[in-house]
Amino acid sequence: MANPTFKLLSEGWNAEPNAPEPKVEVEGSWVRLEFYLNHHAYAASEEEVGRLSFQNSSAWRLGSTNDEGWYLGQCRYSGIAPNWGEFYELIGPDDRRSAPTDWNIRAPIGEGDRHFLFYFRDETFECFAENWTFERGLERVIAA
Repeated sequence: MANPTFKLLSEGWNAEPNAPEPKVEVEGSWVRLEFYLNHHAYAASEEEVGRLSFQNSSAWRLGSTNDEGWYLGQCRYSGIAPNWGEFYELIGPDDRRSAPTDWNIRAPIGEGDRHFLFYFRDETFECFAENWTFERGLERVIAA
């Protein structure tokens, strides 16, 4: 089975480990993911929000894989991803990428699409997109 390489993207920041409350918004070709930042381990205020925006997204999902499933080996990347709770880009061949059945398909996944993965406490976010940006703010923009 082909395993991808996991490139850590969340250097110097991360999601709140107990209650990140991830929310997704789709606008045109953009998918935005919003969550509370980890103020326990990084420089962030208690209610500070992180926003990941994915440009020209072809597919995304916010699934139910949680940290317990990860540590029990029930996650499709258990044992090959470096750590739970991080934001990664998956690079290279990946026989597991289409395993989830809850993808929100916006367009056919293209050759230039990059695969992004973020493990939250109770959910896993994935997105295929051309590029991404990260910004931080003090309040939520995406409605519950």
